[in-house]
Amino acid sequence: MSSSATLYIVPTPIGNLADITHRALQVLQDVDLIACEDTRHTGKLLSHFGIGTSTMSVHDHNERQRAQSIIHRLQQGQNIALVSDAGTPLISDPGYHLVTQVREAGFTVVPLPGPCAATTALCAAGLPSDRFAFEGFLPAKSKARIDTLTALMEEPRTLIFYESPRRVLDTLAEVIEVMGPERQVVLARELTKSFETIHGGPVAELREWLLEDDNRTRGEMVLMIGPYRAPEDALPAEALRTTELLCQELPLKKAAALAAQIHGVKKNALYKAGLDMGW
Repeated sequence: MSSSATLYIVPTPIGNLADITHRALQVLQDVDLIACEDTRHTGKLLSHFGIGTSTMSVHDHNERQRAQSIIHRLQQGQNIALVSDAGTPLISDPGYHLVTQVREAGFTVVPLPGPCAATTALCAAGLPSDRFAFEGFLPAKSKARIDTLTALMEEPRTLIFYESPRRVLDTLAEVIEVMGPERQVVLARELTKSFETIHGGPVAELREWLLEDDNRTRGEMVLMIGPYRAPEDALPAEALRTTELLCQELPLKKAAALAAQIHGVKKNALYKAGLDMGW
């Protein structure tokens, strides 16, 4: 433990309780208070390991207000741990506002390494892992999901989302609509639990696989979408956009020639693309 008042960020298991670290248990035992999303949920974890530390609820609806109470306790010299219901706090869980205010107040924030569903899923997915983008939960409404997926359609990194069992089939249908049926995806569900499943393939095939058995759409899910791979003969989106803008002032042939010089592509390809798009 630190000699000065400290806020510890403590990851907790995403399923298998054996995944908690010795250091996490020691911190939870030694701190003066544990701030948690749901005191009942965390209470079960603490009871399992025989830890009697007091708890305080800190969730999306009260985090800003509770931050001042926690800072007051830190000012009194108390050490505090922050946990979420499962996994690492702040990763699609509460804690951002608390950590920001605690740091601004001049107190030390110490992060402990530990479970995180996003990275746990990625390392077993067989998708490129050298670069990835964690996007949290997709929007609840269909139009907003489609807009988000459209904005990410040409993302060159592996995309990681948390997904709800209630929406996963709709989401996959929208991935098919926006990114095409052949886009590679992997779905990981119930990680570290008895019914852990990691299944991947072209998105259209994965959706059909889920429809074969209702049990496959149950539990907590991580959806990963493979990186965009442009066809070898595809024109850069920036070059097409430049051509389109230039066409507002110039004939297509001239616009294509200028855009080709700017972006280092073939002017005939841009000219043909412009004809196809009616510029």
